Amino acid sequence: MTESLLQVSGVDKHFGGVTALRGASLEVRTGEVHALMGENGAGKSTLARIVAGIVRADAGSFRANGAPVTIATPLDAQRLGIGIIHQELDLFPNLSAGENMVIGNLCFREGQWARFRQMEAFCRPFLDRVGLTCGVREPACTLSIGQRQLLAIARALSMNARLLLMDEPTSALFDDAVERLFGLIHGLRGRGVSIVYVSHKMDEIFRIADRVTVLRDGQTVGTRDAGSTDPGELIRMMVGRELNLEGGPSEIPRGDAVLEVDAVSTARLRNVSFTLHRAEVLGIAGLVGAGRSELGAALFGLDRIRSGTIRLRGETFAPRSARDAMRRGIGLVPEDRRTEGLMMSMSVRENASLATLGLAQRLGFLRTARERTDLATVSRQVALHCPSPETCVSHLSGGNQQKVLLARWLLLHPDILFLDDPTRGIDVGAKQDIYRMVEELSAAGKAVMLVSSELPELLRCCHRILVLREGRVTAIYHATEATQEKIMAAATLAEAHA
Repeated sequence: MTESLLQVSGVDKHFGGVTALRGASLEVRTGEVHALMGENGAGKSTLARIVAGIVRADAGSFRANGAPVTIATPLDAQRLGIGIIHQELDLFPNLSAGENMVIGNLCFREGQWARFRQMEAFCRPFLDRVGLTCGVREPACTLSIGQRQLLAIARALSMNARLLLMDEPTSALFDDAVERLFGLIHGLRGRGVSIVYVSHKMDEIFRIADRVTVLRDGQTVGTRDAGSTDPGELIRMMVGRELNLEGGPSEIPRGDAVLEVDAVSTARLRNVSFTLHRAEVLGIAGLVGAGRSELGAALFGLDRIRSGTIRLRGETFAPRSARDAMRRGIGLVPEDRRTEGLMMSMSVRENASLATLGLAQRLGFLRTARERTDLATVSRQVALHCPSPETCVSHLSGGNQQKVLLARWLLLHPDILFLDDPTRGIDVGAKQDIYRMVEELSAAGKAVMLVSSELPELLRCCHRILVLREGRVTAIYHATEATQEKIMAAATLAEAHA
């Protein structure tokens, strides 16, 4: 049997009144890809950050190659050959690629003053190993997301990492970058480097992982060999219940047209036309940059409409601002919940009530009791889990942060809700909660526009699917005729199919 590289036992961690980990354990072998799975809030990222020395455990023990060790700081982890690639990459955008690699690197011994010639000699072998051709003088901010991720991996390897922790490494990557990353992981495993791979994506796990450890509510549920388990078993371990992953949209009679878009153009959209009906879920498909988010921005008054017309409930509508759109019954859940949707330093209650402050105040004073009562109602609807309405939203898992954002719009009761990739980066259980909520909105007569990068998600939730390519509509498919192949063809081919 392959020898154990790292053993983590009995790890506890609390953040104020929130318990993140309770007696969690993890054992990683030399030269394996070990997946770490669980719902949002299960403690995966916290455990990874503890192993990397970024967060200090309240209790627990660590053994490296069988010997007891202490991991209290990132330097402790670096000396043990442990590196981490964060989901939100921790690079210095205004420093060069080489400077990002050598700063704080115990293996680079140039001294107080670093020269680019020595930097090039040190960095180039690791950049070549990961397939990154940029120069060491190139600023990190000029690199693509995929290139920045490769730079972060090269930096970890340059620190003599024998164990790499990767937290949701493909969440922001295109398909070609994902393939390069998988090839790199395969090569690293062949050199004896161990990978702890944190992800929600089952297809990735079964493609690259040797073993899988599942966390639930901060506790380790168990570890399975990837070749001897299946998605159903892992999901049951993650959520503690059966989930129905099959099916399609509910067959609800489509209502009258609530939104008619005719030849609308903006800076990124070209002659977009479609009709949205009450009780309908209209999917929006397309590659990144096809205009999916821009469509929501135009309807919500964030992007100026250059030409074309919009009719809302039969009346001409020209959204001048987000407030104007909200007043007319349109809501928008943005793609990036952290930078565009939530105020991360504010509480759950404050974030949820931002769109309805006028209803929650009297004589200019906010009625917090009214806010809490309203939040309690929609919290049950979206299955929001948080210790208290006053909990800072930054302390919640990604899935629960997304639910806070959804709760905000449910409090406003919009007739049209534009959801921009609402399940990106959240676990399978939270996804099911959002699918259920979309179905309930549709059943209540609301119109939902759902953007998703996952085609199976669109096929499961949507009555029709609109496909965009380079800002133009190339196809609109009914759920009964849509397939992944048809959608991808319409998203990648120049000729229109609509």
